[in-house]
Amino acid sequence: MLFRLVAGIGTLFLVAVVVFFATSILPGDVARVILGRLATDEAVAALRESMGLNDPLVVQFGRWLGGLLGGDPGASLISGVPVLDYVIPRLANTLILVAFVAVIGIPLAIVLGVSAALRPRSVADWVVNTASIVIAGLPEFVIGILLIVLFSTGILHLLPAVSITPTGNPIADPVVLVLPVATLVIVILPYTGRQMRASMLDVLGTEYIEMARLRGLRESRVVWNHAIRNGLAPAIQAAGLTLAFLLGGTIVVEYLFQYPGIGMALNDAVMQRDMPVVQFVVVIMASGYILFNLLADVLTVLVTPKLRTAQ
Repeated sequence: MLFRLVAGIGTLFLVAVVVFFATSILPGDVARVILGRLATDEAVAALRESMGLNDPLVVQFGRWLGGLLGGDPGASLISGVPVLDYVIPRLANTLILVAFVAVIGIPLAIVLGVSAALRPRSVADWVVNTASIVIAGLPEFVIGILLIVLFSTGILHLLPAVSITPTGNPIADPVVLVLPVATLVIVILPYTGRQMRASMLDVLGTEYIEMARLRGLRESRVVWNHAIRNGLAPAIQAAGLTLAFLLGGTIVVEYLFQYPGIGMALNDAVMQRDMPVVQFVVVIMASGYILFNLLADVLTVLVTPKLRTAQ
């Protein structure tokens, strides 16, 4: 586990290096974007000098990394607002979205996977597999648009098509969360559900499950105390990857529903060439990916006796 932690820190450092230098060599002039097309060359040059954009990239990277490690990733080039003040509220909104999706989607996927595995080649198994294949082939924005058409237009017109709130806090108006959460829940069901189904089928075919049945244990006890417990490890790994995907993969859904999260912040920053915001958001997404995978590893060890004794 310590090796994984060290590897995660090293990966995060490499991400920081790549994102900084990749964004720094993009075409275009940030100073020109800030001042506008009508600004004089002298004004642009003066702004570049004041912002340190004329320094060597290595010097700029060292200054940015030092600020990042010190809790000060800089200020927005467009608004002048500190990056932390701009990004953290939007990160909180995305975490709210991820939490709702995780609480609803992951247990639902596990239940569907277990149900399909307990009745292989049944109607329920066929429905789960077919639906998983169809959903897995649909992009997020297609699922979101279908939900908007169904629930936000003339068909039913029950829910708002966008997640705009006066305060920018979705918890204050939770109805705006329904469609984004529903979209992402549908998106994650196929992967986690099929992982749980495959894992359960493997476990149900093992000798110790057969021995438990021969000992006269009730089927419900065999399933809940033995099969599901031993089949959870792959599903936990799948759930960890799912949460990591949600943190970085909500960009399309947030843009579709105009949800005030980190995905929208990244989209706006890229459009405006607000590099400090872009760099910080990408580092946060990479950190979340590493953190969720480490958490999945820890939970896998906790639910797998063989791994616990090997530690």
